[in-house]
Amino acid sequence: MSKNIHKISRNSFVADAGDGKVFMLSNHVGGGLDSVFLDVEGHNWETMYHSAGDYKIVPYGPDNLLPTTLRNVIGKNNLVPGILERQAGLLFGQGAFLCRTEFADGQPVQTWGEDKEIMQWLESWDHVSYLKGCITDYLHLKGFFDARYLTRGHRVGRGGMISHLEHIPAKNARLEWTDTRKLKDVRHIIVGDYENRCVSGVRAYPVADPKDPGRYAASAAYNRTYSFSRDMYSVPQYWGALRWIIRGSEIPLIFKYVTDNGLNLAYHVHSPSSYWDYRREVLRRQNPDWSDAQVEVEIGEITMKLLESMTEVLTGKENAGKFIHTIDIVDDMGKESKWVIEPIDQKIKDFVDSQLKISEASVSAITSGMGLHPSLSNIMVNGKLASGSEMLYAFKLYLNSDVEIASQTILKPINQAIAFNFPDKKGLKLAFYHQSVKTEESLSSSDRLKNQ
Repeated sequence: MSKNIHKISRNSFVADAGDGKVFMLSNHVGGGLDSVFLDVEGHNWETMYHSAGDYKIVPYGPDNLLPTTLRNVIGKNNLVPGILERQAGLLFGQGAFLCRTEFADGQPVQTWGEDKEIMQWLESWDHVSYLKGCITDYLHLKGFFDARYLTRGHRVGRGGMISHLEHIPAKNARLEWTDTRKLKDVRHIIVGDYENRCVSGVRAYPVADPKDPGRYAASAAYNRTYSFSRDMYSVPQYWGALRWIIRGSEIPLIFKYVTDNGLNLAYHVHSPSSYWDYRREVLRRQNPDWSDAQVEVEIGEITMKLLESMTEVLTGKENAGKFIHTIDIVDDMGKESKWVIEPIDQKIKDFVDSQLKISEASVSAITSGMGLHPSLSNIMVNGKLASGSEMLYAFKLYLNSDVEIASQTILKPINQAIAFNFPDKKGLKLAFYHQSVKTEESLSSSDRLKNQ
């Protein structure tokens, strides 16, 4: 039986029973991906330290591989990567530009502008790639790591400035352990290849001091939006939908194994034993010198030809109107022996319908857990795409409710660097610019032509 069990994910399997039946199997709690949910069921992975080189670290997940685990789970789903990409695009908008926040009529207003000196510094180290990396990790994990490096002048005692910032992939960074279990008391960020047990060693960065950015030649920071009742690492918004993400990813594989391994029978042919006894008797009369083994070989040939002819007749839409001929035999007791051909109801429709309902439920749970309106995710609801007005309303709601917290967290390190490097440019900071979208009815005819 074990040879007929096919693994379709880290915690689920499909078993082919060999008779047309396919069964779905799942690991018990604590096996495979279920370890990710240990804290949901009463445990907290941050209470015991792990080791990395000579350092004690706060584990990122029960096996210290949460970023890698989420990468593998999300990568197998047909919805989540696209939703996260859409969220990244909506958050980034038309790009990051310099602005000042001023007040007009008692309301804050952003005044956009340009400063060549600051822009020259930003472009010297490709700040756009840095921001995209930070956005990606933030949307996946609700936090990200980055490093800040000072110019070489700092080494010889001259007043330094921040040379550049660097995004550190979350799978390669961990917080140093602190007995207080308070994020503010963490002293180092430990960077290494945790996916491969840090075999090439680790590097410890002192945690950046926001009050004195020039304190260290190289420093790092963990930037996050606080998750309820979590001391160190945050968890993503879709955390509660993870089980649905996993289940939704497995349904296409279940269909695959049903198609590949299912018996898919259309008819059940009943063959009377008396018919074959009759054929054996005829063969023995015609060939009196044949042994029983030779008779059975010939019976096998007759069976094969007969079943091939039935297959040709019973299958294919071109076969309408064809027929087959069989001989009914009456035994010594006067009982008639007949061939019977019965159509088989495989109930495959019921199985497919049930899986599709699960798929629909997973789509609803995933989109809700991801926190992005279906109209902005380009997802069909009840077989329909959202109208333009629905998309516009959802977009405005997203800008007014979901952008600011994420933007402040992601841009905070780079704005701290701008304030440190250019103290005379007070008030200037980077912000994501989002062009307002208008309905066609509100545009002039000339503007409509420009949009075509």
